[in-house]
Amino acid sequence: MSDLLDSRRIVEFFEKNARYPLTPEEIARHLGVGRREKKRLLDRLDDLVERGALVQLKGRRYALPRKVNLVTGTISMHRDGYGFVSTGEGEGKDIFIPARFAREAMHGDQVQVRVERGLRSDKPEGRIVRVVRRAHGTLVGRFEQTRKFAYLVPADPRLGQDLVIPRNARGKARSGQIVVARIDSFPSKNRNPEGTVLEVLGEPGEPEVEVLTVIHQHGLPHRFPAEVLTAANDIPDEVTPEDLSGREDLRDLFTVTIDGETAKDFDDAVAVRDEGSGRVRLWVSIADVGHYVAEGDVIDREAYVRGTSVYFPDRCIPMLPERLSNGICSLNPDVDRLVMTAEMLFDREGVRLESRFYPAVIRSAARLTYTQVRAMIETGDAAEIARRPEVFPHLEVMKSLAERLQARRRQRGSLDFDLPEAEIILDLQGHIEDIVRGERYFAHRLIEEFMLAANEAVAAFLTEREVPMLYRVHEPPAAEKLQQFQEFLSHFNLKLPLRQGQVAPRDLQQLLEQIAGRPEERMINQVMLRGMKQACYSPENIGHFGLASDAYCHFTSPIRRYPDLVVHRILRRALRKKGIAEGEKQRLAQTLPEVGEQTSARERRAMEAERDIVALRKCQFMVQHLGERFDGIVSGVQAFGFFVELKDYFLEGLVRISSLGDDFYHFEEERHRLIGEYGRRIFQIGDEVRVRVEHVDVERRQIDFTLEDAADNPAGGAKVGSRNP
Repeated sequence: MSDLLDSRRIVEFFEKNARYPLTPEEIARHLGVGRREKKRLLDRLDDLVERGALVQLKGRRYALPRKVNLVTGTISMHRDGYGFVSTGEGEGKDIFIPARFAREAMHGDQVQVRVERGLRSDKPEGRIVRVVRRAHGTLVGRFEQTRKFAYLVPADPRLGQDLVIPRNARGKARSGQIVVARIDSFPSKNRNPEGTVLEVLGEPGEPEVEVLTVIHQHGLPHRFPAEVLTAANDIPDEVTPEDLSGREDLRDLFTVTIDGETAKDFDDAVAVRDEGSGRVRLWVSIADVGHYVAEGDVIDREAYVRGTSVYFPDRCIPMLPERLSNGICSLNPDVDRLVMTAEMLFDREGVRLESRFYPAVIRSAARLTYTQVRAMIETGDAAEIARRPEVFPHLEVMKSLAERLQARRRQRGSLDFDLPEAEIILDLQGHIEDIVRGERYFAHRLIEEFMLAANEAVAAFLTEREVPMLYRVHEPPAAEKLQQFQEFLSHFNLKLPLRQGQVAPRDLQQLLEQIAGRPEERMINQVMLRGMKQACYSPENIGHFGLASDAYCHFTSPIRRYPDLVVHRILRRALRKKGIAEGEKQRLAQTLPEVGEQTSARERRAMEAERDIVALRKCQFMVQHLGERFDGIVSGVQAFGFFVELKDYFLEGLVRISSLGDDFYHFEEERHRLIGEYGRRIFQIGDEVRVRVEHVDVERRQIDFTLEDAADNPAGGAKVGSRNP
């Protein structure tokens, strides 16, 4: 009977059978639920209403929200008070909420909306019926105090309403300081939210305060509770003889880790063996976090809340306490470590011939960096090879295998977006010395290929055995987005074949190869990426479009990603002689949807915080360069101006169209360029320009440039930008 009361089954019943709003009695009769289960059914219905999956109408009748013209989604607020609700049901369906109907909601809240202009119209519009789930329990911002009242101005401009702080809730905060406050009452139609100051972070403008502001703004748990640290301290810091029971001993296998110079936690190690006839055996050994972190224990619960580690330029906010992530679970060299190993055999074409999985113990022979590996296998640095002669033969085999795997992946259409990222160089005191383009070597790709191979092998193994699991999935892009992208490409004399509104990953990969090295390469990459849907975690295997993979999961980073830990636990159960019992499969089927939603949301939060902190650091760095001149390249063009990427530092700023005083400029959207009305001067991707740093808004993460010749000579004297129409 419990199966009938599964939330997903109740929703499926409404989708397939409910032709009108139903009472609890009617629902119970249709589902075959007896009197003893009636209370549990009511609890399930209340829970579904609370989550927005169902709506309760007058007379205690229940229905799907869309059946009564209601939509549940997440609201994104604009600083001017209006918002858009994203339903997550496809592209082009965001619902506009006028400011007068949005006051009760805050940015990021899950809301229920009554659609007052149809979803099929160009601009669907609605009003908020109720807030389903609040996104914020606390706010961070600037504390301001007057004679009569005090309030907090949120650091995030999308949280447009000030938080009122009553007289007895101000603590030791002083006017102008950055504080964290608890929300005691949420906004209503006629009242601002109210709250209590919990913590004073410090004075605005201090680098550490600004970093802490980002941490609190995104709701990142950055301190471990005392009970979690206590539990971590109880875990041994060495592998014990008892730990080796039931494990394969791979300590004599020549295994290495390959990571960045500053890495502290090593959760993957690799080994290879040339078996002749073009065949290579690969071992990918992953830290066995599940051996130390039991499902449901205090450390596991905290890891689930965090979902992922978050990486800032000067620190990591780890998913697990450092005693685990940098200690017993880190595959440090010359010490025994427990692992889950994927052992795979590949032929000369990179085809996987066999695979097997098992718990093991390893002893890493070397902690290598990408720079060292590059010196040995890419540049042939004799001195580096002489320093580690025992490593070089293994790296040569690894390189050969990685090249085969990469070629095979590209052949099937796997997309390789190799967009550069900014690397922020800090001095010993944590001050920014430089911002450079992050270098990516084949050594990076080598490890990526091995991790991709292991992830696919694990996903295939569990899928073949029909074991419920958490997949890493990526939906194909929407037909509307593809058509827009196809039209955009036509202005560069590029073609994209669409078949029934869809595209094969192989066609996109061929396009990426075709534009490699061209001035517009980066922009086309970015436009293509914006048209893609975001990958996420789900128990439903819909494949991974970007990797052109039928079944894919995350297995290789359980120190820093919770979904990998989930997959480890499922794999361990599947490897038992009796496999996974039917009851366990049912439990997994019930719990994995929520795990997928939670971990996907935590991943998005981490990505937003990481992007925000990099943007913050760039602005902090450029404050000291106000008024200075730099050479740069136009990297993007919009109706409001064009972006310029500096040659000296890997960052962008905006030249606003309003600052161009030599002409009236018009945006040619189809060609992504600005053109002067009279002088016919053109600004487009790839143009070299010289700019001056005009303004830096650290709070809003904006860097403004002015074109040097346009500012110094309104008549437009310097020859910057093309003049050919």
